[in-house]
Formats: sequence, structure tokens, C-alpha cells
Amino acid sequence: MLGRSERESGPHALLAASAAGWVDGDPAEAEALLDLGSTSATLSTVASIDGLSAVVHLGHPAQPSHELERALLAAPPSLVLTSAVAVPAQWVWVGRAARAEEAAGPVVVDEAGMRDRRHALRAMGVTPQLVPTRMPLEQRVALAGADGTLVLERSVAAAAPAGLGFVELPGSERLTQGAPVWYGLLESRDTAPRPEGTAQVWLAFGPHDDHRGSLQQTLALVAAAGIDLQHLRSHRSQAGPHIFFSAFSCPDAQVLSELVRDFDDRGVSHRVLAVLPGHEFVPGPDALEPRWSASAVTGDAVEHAPA
Repeated sequence: MLGRSERESGPHALLAASAAGWVDGDPAEAEALLDLGSTSATLSTVASIDGLSAVVHLGHPAQPSHELERALLAAPPSLVLTSAVAVPAQWVWVGRAARAEEAAGPVVVDEAGMRDRRHALRAMGVTPQLVPTRMPLEQRVALAGADGTLVLERSVAAAAPAGLGFVELPGSERLTQGAPVWYGLLESRDTAPRPEGTAQVWLAFGPHDDHRGSLQQTLALVAAAGIDLQHLRSHRSQAGPHIFFSAFSCPDAQVLSELVRDFDDRGVSHRVLAVLPGHEFVPGPDALEPRWSASAVTGDAVEHAPA
């Protein structure tokens, strides 16, 4: 059995499950994934029901969604992400007007659509009106009114009643451009899976003694293992020490086992959140073009005003 959270796009999650082989057959003929409720309810349900897995939005394997990281670490320890896949965005912009300039009303879009294509919507200059992903199509149409438009999955728009008169509007192609949408398979395991070959690993850890320099000591263990961190983020912990979320490419199971053993030896709390088989996850996460201070770039001496 496969499920998803109530905030996730059902067609996208089902497409990912079919592309990755998590379900058999044509995604157009497969049954819809189970709606498991909120994110926390989804994780709790997967942990408590044998044979149930969930398709969840990752952000990117090398740059995890912080919301998912936090939710996983707060969920039962048996939960782990075991696979990842990217699918093309299926969003389209539809309305009753044949020309985009005639559609002057709000653009009704759900949580998943806003998450995936907020930058494109902003560039299109539209006025999004956010609705819950669970909202039925009939209610979205009523909310849009005569002049409003909708952002929907292509399969949902194609299945809309002919009487609605929906057409795809000029500019809709922008919603399918850009990065694909990454999904992962969430499972409940007695032990974290061992990577067979290279895998992307998400590892959360917290130094036992949270003092100045404790992170440096912990990162020294990571460096000694020959691991190059691609992602490192800190978060407060109610238990005292800071929590650090990391992601990195791990060459094999032995390297991960030795790192975990070193953490145990040094009293560093830890938990493997994901083991995603694969050497490269293309395209990579969004990249920045930094603009450093002049002193950092050129090495020029910084002039100080006289005291």
C-alpha cells in the first residue's frame, strides 16, 4: 500500500511512484494513493501499519526540505527514506478565457502547486489565491468565479467536465519549465538500509556535550571518514544540544558504518533519515551566484577609521 499527505499533489506523487517502480503499471490506470492526513499523521501511520509506505516531497536529495527533516526526526525512529526519483512538473494554467489578458480574476492554486511553481507564478505577474490541496475542483471553480483561473495538474484539468469550458491559457508553458519535482519513498524499517554502492545519505546528529567547539569535534569525525558534506543546517533542540541536519554522498556501506561507530564512540547522538541509492541526482539543487565582500574576494586590506 502507498499513501501521501493531504497537502501533496496526488497525480505527481502517483507519477513518481510509477516512474520509480514503487507501484506497477501505468500511472493513468493505477489507483490513487491513500490520503494519510497531515505530515505528522502520515509519518505516524506509516510507522504503525505494516506494509504501508508513503510518497513524500524531498526538496532535493542533496538539499533536503527542512520541514521534512524536522518531521522525520520528530517521528518514530523506524522511519527512513529509501529511494528518490524526479518527475516533470505537470502543472497547467486553465480558465474560461481564450486569451490570458481576459482572465483578470484570481488564480486559484493549491499548496503543492504554490510550493512547486511559486517563482513561475510570480514571474507571470498573477495574483495567486491559495487553497487546501484537498479542496474539490467544484469548489475551486466557484471560488475563481467567472473571471478567475486555476492552476491544476494536467490530468485533473483534462478530466474536468466539458461544460466548464476550460482551456489552457497562453503562458501556461512556464509552469512546466524549470526544475523537476523530487519525491522519495518513506518506509518503516527495523534498521536503516545499508547502501549498496554510492548513495545520498541524510544524517541528523547532536553532540552530547553542547559547548563551544563541540561541532568542530564532530565534523572532524566526518572529515576523517572522507565525507564532503553537501548540506549542513542547525536547529534548536528541546533536549539541550543543538541538532544538526546533514546530507552527503556516501561511497558505500562501510564508510557509513564506520562514521556511525565513531559517533557512538564519542557519544554523539545520531539518526540516519535517508539512504537514497544513486551517484548523481541531476539536475542538482538551486545554485547561488554569491557576491562576497571586496576584502574577501581581492584580499585587499580593510582600512579602519582612527579611534
